Amino acid sequence: MDQRVREHAATLVDWSARVDPGDAVVVSVAEGAHDLAVAVAEALGERDATPVFLYDSDEVSRAFLRAGLDHDGSGDAGDDTDADADDYDDAERADEAEPTDDRTFHEPAHERALLEAADVYLRLGGGRNTAARADVPGPRRQARARAVQAVREARFDTRWVSTVHPTRSLAQAAGMSYEAYREFAYGAILRDWGALADEMDRLKRRLDAGSEVHLVAPGTDLRLSIEGRTAVNSAASVAYDSHNLPSGEVFTAPHGAEGEVTFDVPLTIDGRRVRDVRLVFEDGTVVEHDAAEGADAVADVLDTDAGARRLGELGIGMNRGIDRFTDNVLFDEKMGDTVHLAVGRAYDACLPEGESGNDSAVHVDMILDVSEDARLEVDGEVVQRNGRFAWEDGFED
Repeated sequence: MDQRVREHAATLVDWSARVDPGDAVVVSVAEGAHDLAVAVAEALGERDATPVFLYDSDEVSRAFLRAGLDHDGSGDAGDDTDADADDYDDAERADEAEPTDDRTFHEPAHERALLEAADVYLRLGGGRNTAARADVPGPRRQARARAVQAVREARFDTRWVSTVHPTRSLAQAAGMSYEAYREFAYGAILRDWGALADEMDRLKRRLDAGSEVHLVAPGTDLRLSIEGRTAVNSAASVAYDSHNLPSGEVFTAPHGAEGEVTFDVPLTIDGRRVRDVRLVFEDGTVVEHDAAEGADAVADVLDTDAGARRLGELGIGMNRGIDRFTDNVLFDEKMGDTVHLAVGRAYDACLPEGESGNDSAVHVDMILDVSEDARLEVDGEVVQRNGRFAWEDGFED
């Protein structure tokens, strides 16, 4: 086994999740994350934790979500020699014939009970097909998201951390060789997180003291209210209220938005490609939306519930170890020279004691590149211009 896999597991268990002896740990393992799961199991055993391992597969999820549709939807080409062409034609016919049904999804109370009994939840991502659920109808996605909302909340009550094992499918999505992608991924994951936390604290303190953020970039002129909010120094550890590995961002939960924003970094939402999303906000709510590609995927998210049309997060990337876009939001949103906004649920760590933030069954991040012709102001002061922060070399006032 590559020694970096064991280093990844040790970082996840010790720095990120702060696993203690006797902790009840739920580990969700994607179908391509076997090697990382083995290393995590070894690390948890050495730390005298008690783990339960769950199998997490987008293809299994797709089969469940599509069950009962009029056609098979299996993608099995049988004995046809031109399978790729036939699958493509079948997918086109399926999109045209897809019924909009009222299938009921029940809350998985048994899964919620498992998470309510857990101290730690670890998600090891890394599937075989990044677009496995692309043909699941939007209404079914929305219904399922609403049904599992209590499960999601139970997970958020644990010391939860999501990470990803570098796989060939992720390398392909990033347009990289597998070897190059592993170098990239571990360069982002195996960081001096304490040093990065000290640097990011400068931005956290500025946001904590601020009332309004003004973001200006091509296709973007947006004002966000942040008064009374607490920014999170997301240094890849629950000790910092941070739940992603890799991380490297500072984020907060705006409670108002006015203006428009264009997200120019391509991304994938539920297996569907999305590009150049434009949102217009009035009184904190999305009143217009469009996209050059994948507009239906954006509409499906916004139609999930009332909270899906409001913002749950403003995040500012600061991980300079991430130096390219890879079509994986776990990495892309942390990249230096980026800002991201999420529609949907706000995280409690950003909210005053006893206050409820935006509530939704979804939390979907979208990213814009701020490396050129862009600035981020806090209360009228330019904190970042063209991707450089005021305290960094190369900043132009």
